[in-house]
Amino acid sequence: MSAPLFEIDDLYISVSDTEIVRGLSLTIEAGEVHAIMGPNGSGKSTLANTILGHPRYTVTSGDVRFHGEPILGQRPDERARSGLFLAMQYPTDVPGVSMINFLRRAMSARRGEEIPVREYRKELNRVLAQLQMDESFVRRYVNDGFSGGEKKRAEILQLGLLQPEFAVMDETDSGLDIDALRIVAEGINEFRSDANGILLITHYQRLLNYVHPDFVHVLADGRIVQSGGFELAEQLEAEGYDPLLQKVSEGATA
Repeated sequence: MSAPLFEIDDLYISVSDTEIVRGLSLTIEAGEVHAIMGPNGSGKSTLANTILGHPRYTVTSGDVRFHGEPILGQRPDERARSGLFLAMQYPTDVPGVSMINFLRRAMSARRGEEIPVREYRKELNRVLAQLQMDESFVRRYVNDGFSGGEKKRAEILQLGLLQPEFAVMDETDSGLDIDALRIVAEGINEFRSDANGILLITHYQRLLNYVHPDFVHVLADGRIVQSGGFELAEQLEAEGYDPLLQKVSEGATA
């Protein structure tokens, strides 16, 4: 029996000796989209950054496995080359480095070999057209002077070109107007397939109206306190987090 695509096993994460994630477990199979929702400070971005190896976050217990292999001992670049991807909540500006060169280098690193220019340009133009982006976009420096929406579309451009096996999307919908949200969602749906998995991290239901998850999980105080289907996201949108968290708290103290 083959291992799941991605597993988080009883994970504990601390930042500067403060415990943020407390015993989180999650299994994602190929072809599945899981959404994690939760209030501010619940540990969502901590989880996302830890998966890709941000040095600020310390795993004190537990494990993370990709295709059954532990990844916590790997450097961030090793995780990325193996097929993991993070769309960051706050993408970093890189003045002086053009998008077009950055993307080609990233694709070559992902594939483990230099990509011929003609092949690269063909794939780049395909994804640009899909995202309704002009080629002038990739002549600019990476995220330098980009609006919030442009930064998020640049993340989806990377997703489309790199074709990772497992993608973590950390609040990709934040700061997007309705038109930009639809374009970004179309890019995620275009990427979605039976061969890959997606973890969507969001506050709100609106992205999930376009990218329908197979499972929805509520994260609070560093733990998954409720799991369900899309109806759980609808409940949260209608009622907010407080009624659910109150119910969980009453159950824990009963």
